[in-house]
Amino acid sequence: MASPQPERLRFDPTIPNAGRITDYFLGGKDNFATDRAAARTALSIAPELPAMSREGRRFLGRAVRFLVEAGIRQFVDIGCGLPTQGSVHQILRGVAPEARVVYVDNDPMVVVHAQALLKENNPATVVEADIRDPERLLAHPGLTDLVDLDEPVAILLFSVLSDLSDDVEAMQVTAALQKAVAPGSYMALSHAVSDLCPDRTARLAALFQDSGSITGPRRANLRTKAEVELFLDGLKPVEPGVVYIPKWRPEGEVPHRPDSIWVVGGVARKE
Repeated sequence: MASPQPERLRFDPTIPNAGRITDYFLGGKDNFATDRAAARTALSIAPELPAMSREGRRFLGRAVRFLVEAGIRQFVDIGCGLPTQGSVHQILRGVAPEARVVYVDNDPMVVVHAQALLKENNPATVVEADIRDPERLLAHPGLTDLVDLDEPVAILLFSVLSDLSDDVEAMQVTAALQKAVAPGSYMALSHAVSDLCPDRTARLAALFQDSGSITGPRRANLRTKAEVELFLDGLKPVEPGVVYIPKWRPEGEVPHRPDSIWVVGGVARKE
């Protein structure tokens, strides 16, 4: 018996969206008043958030370039938000322009906007699907038209698993994605964690849960680094493993204090 399909999101301009908030932090214009208001409140708690967003993009660039060097030419970026400001297809343009990218988001407004942004960017597309239903997501015709899951692919989970507040559900999602891809595939992820500044992250967790931008069972704080590492269980980690993102294969001097970027990330391979 098929599992019930997650309820489709409806566009509500009064509810902030994590992807649009990130766009605001990165200096973009693809955000609404409610996103900017939520962003300003978040900044009053954690002024380092824009620096963290920029560092997240730098980590994405290093991870994608590593995956290209490893031979990957198919990318599925789940929970992508708006594909602007240094997104996967823009990174690939300079290193592997023939590589194929499928962006996935469950917000219909984000998908419509992203489709307009990607109009002239073949071979890249965006599909509306929900990470909570990985089987349907990977069977989406917009994805299978561009990506061959019988060949190695990179599954990118950047800042999306934190939207799944239920640990069991998040583990089931990552396990299903790992199972579905071919040997030689990779999974890359990033995730904000509570280890370095638990009081601050607890306040942010409450803020985003109260705003409605994160749904599911309420949790008191973000996951820890040890809890995030479990999402890559069953895969072979790429050195240096899951680390704070400025320390993942840095290109030059790390520009931030060790405790200012409380996001971890890693890449792992399916054998």
